[in-house]
Amino acid sequence: MSQSANVLGEFLRARRELVTPQQAGIPDGGVRRVPGLRREEVAMLAGISADYYLRLERGRDRNPSVQVLESIARVLQLDDEHLAHLLTLVAGVPRPRKRRPRKETVPAGARKFMESLEQPAFIEGRYFDILAANHAARVLSPALAAGGNQLRSLFLDPAEQALHPEWERVTECFVANLRQAVGNDIDDPRFIELTGELSLGSPRFRQLWARHEVRGQFGSPIRLDHPQVGELTLNRERLAISGAEGQMLVVYHPDAGSSAADKLALLASASLPTADQALTTR
Repeated sequence: MSQSANVLGEFLRARRELVTPQQAGIPDGGVRRVPGLRREEVAMLAGISADYYLRLERGRDRNPSVQVLESIARVLQLDDEHLAHLLTLVAGVPRPRKRRPRKETVPAGARKFMESLEQPAFIEGRYFDILAANHAARVLSPALAAGGNQLRSLFLDPAEQALHPEWERVTECFVANLRQAVGNDIDDPRFIELTGELSLGSPRFRQLWARHEVRGQFGSPIRLDHPQVGELTLNRERLAISGAEGQMLVVYHPDAGSSAADKLALLASASLPTADQALTTR
């Protein structure tokens, strides 16, 4: 992808196709050849000319005013996160001059803290690369080992897909967060490599990526169906690591006294070496 890519037009078109005439208050006019609203309908409801809106979608005008974008966002029923993302796509918003380094290095203190936790914990990078993981995380899922990538595992690894009973909802969340994380920095080599691989290998990823959903990830429960201990529900927390832009400490923790806590303890104990085994490996 190059800086000349029409990201603003792609976003407007994708979001326009998700709004039905009924949602926009337009009487049903019979059969439509395309999903969602027509360009002229968006223009009319936003109070701008159809020709000007067409130029926006086709990338001929990349510097609309904030007022125009807010009017279009209202018609397209964008929430605050999608509006914030839309505002980053116009030419008037400066792109970051300092390129993010391709290699993300975990601060030593954050690594030590992660390893000290009894709960499954790992550190993820900007594009959901696993930068470091403790023993409990690797026991919970081999895909959480350092060097892996959560998006690649979710979309391309059948074993990881089977771990998530709510796989469709989980994939929606991850792709929407990826959109938010990248913003308009689409020339990042890691981003190009990852989205290219996923687009080629996963129809589900292509479908979700084309929707241009934008959403942050927050702490929430997650259901897993582990091949050894069965179903368990864990709380998932994402904590920003100071001094390491884009890196997050992710912790899976059960409710105290729950069956999930017992199952995690069972997994941890079953994977620990015996005293004799530990001696033979020294």
